[in-house]
Amino acid sequence: MRALRRLDPLLIQAVIAAALSFAHIHDIAEAAGQGGWKAWAYPVSVDVLLVMAWKRVRDAEEGESVAAARLWFWLSLAASMSANVATAGVVDLEHPPAMLRVLVAAWPVLAFFGGSLLVHSRKGHAEVADEGPQEAAGEPVEAPEEGEAAESVPAPPAPVLVTYAEAADVAKVASETIRGAANGPKARLTKYRTNDGPRVDLDEVRKVYNLRPVGA
Repeated sequence: MRALRRLDPLLIQAVIAAALSFAHIHDIAEAAGQGGWKAWAYPVSVDVLLVMAWKRVRDAEEGESVAAARLWFWLSLAASMSANVATAGVVDLEHPPAMLRVLVAAWPVLAFFGGSLLVHSRKGHAEVADEGPQEAAGEPVEAPEEGEAAESVPAPPAPVLVTYAEAADVAKVASETIRGAANGPKARLTKYRTNDGPRVDLDEVRKVYNLRPVGA
């Protein structure tokens, strides 16, 4: 109830101002030679542009420019107030000046132009806001062709293991020498334990005894 009590005087003032302004714009248009339904279309055009510009300013998002909307709002308000002042005896409506006729005749195109700018500028801003930031497109990753096998890294060759006797025969030394080299405290040959007994690497035997492999 308190809200209604506060709102009622504002509504009454708004209705009175709108009715008087509407009637004054009609009288100015009729005095400028725009009779009949055309005289009634002028106040509608002024009020619609005024409301459009006001809503554009009110609904503006943070960081959005509303300079153009403010310009059309004040222009529409000036047209309405000028009509109110002109009908108060400031302008002879029986013999209106030529400038008044020019302004009244040019208003429809001006109002259409202003309304179009307000609508399309808002639409363009909404489309840009919906798009949002876009990620930079990276280079396309080429998928391997079907049937193309990935390059395999060759595994190191397995060592050729021989018995102590075979290693001694290759190195031209006694078998005990090979055994001592593999089992002594300062072993020079690495011993491998296999299911068939201890073995040593043949290439390691050749390196220890400075022997070149066959065919090298």
